[in-house]
Amino acid sequence: MTTGDFAAPVTAIREAVARALAEDLGVLGDLTSTALVPADATGTGHFMARVPGVLAGTAVASEVFAQLDPTVTVTWAVGDGDVLSAGQRLGMVHGPLRSILTGERSALNFLGHLSGIATLTRAHVEACGGRARIRDTRKTTPGLRSLEKAAVRAGGGANHRGNLSDAILVKDNHLRTCTIAEAVERARARWPGVVIEVECDTLDQLAEAKAAGADLALLDNMTPDEVAKAVAIAAGSLPLEVSGRVTLDTVAAYAAAGADLISIGALTHSAPVLDIALDLE
Repeated sequence: MTTGDFAAPVTAIREAVARALAEDLGVLGDLTSTALVPADATGTGHFMARVPGVLAGTAVASEVFAQLDPTVTVTWAVGDGDVLSAGQRLGMVHGPLRSILTGERSALNFLGHLSGIATLTRAHVEACGGRARIRDTRKTTPGLRSLEKAAVRAGGGANHRGNLSDAILVKDNHLRTCTIAEAVERARARWPGVVIEVECDTLDQLAEAKAAGADLALLDNMTPDEVAKAVAIAAGSLPLEVSGRVTLDTVAAYAAAGADLISIGALTHSAPVLDIALDLE
């Protein structure tokens, strides 16, 4: 695996890093490093994994130092998507010591957060044993969605809608004013060629979505037994996605029940930060 396979859009990376640095530097910059570290001092630091996991966010961490000081060099021994062991050296940063110390926390914040997402995603993917595809949701940190979705890909998962313009998802609140059949018909007429997915809270709604010609059905908060019944109703003519009530302990049961896709909001909104440090020589 290579970092490029899982990189977020360059513009999104630059904007996220610019916001993070503006937040961290404030008006006067790094007061501590400016006062204590000689302007001509140089240094070398090593990114270290304190615990096992899956790496993500290397391009973002590199961008932190690129924006702070173009004379700082960052090299990586591993790439996004690679499995890490505790104590492993991940990469090296070299250049003016003030710049390294100033960028350290922002770079580690991105690395730890995104690697945590990749690690949690990989755990769910492995628990499924290839029987279903793991997807994320739009339950992401505002302003970091494309970075977090790239981390999901690094962990072996797939992306659901990146935004509301990517596909049509008919949810229960949309059905306050129309039936499932009417919703699919209106959506198809307004946006021909766009994927239409219908959220189904019951097996009866699934049958309606199938009859209406939906492209995909989202089985919301169903048990594995209910999902197995849904598979029989769909009879291979309608791909099924499971969402809600899915944890690392239950994901295998949902995959075994026959779900094609399993979307999990926790991948992005609840992933523990992976412990990554920067050790100076």
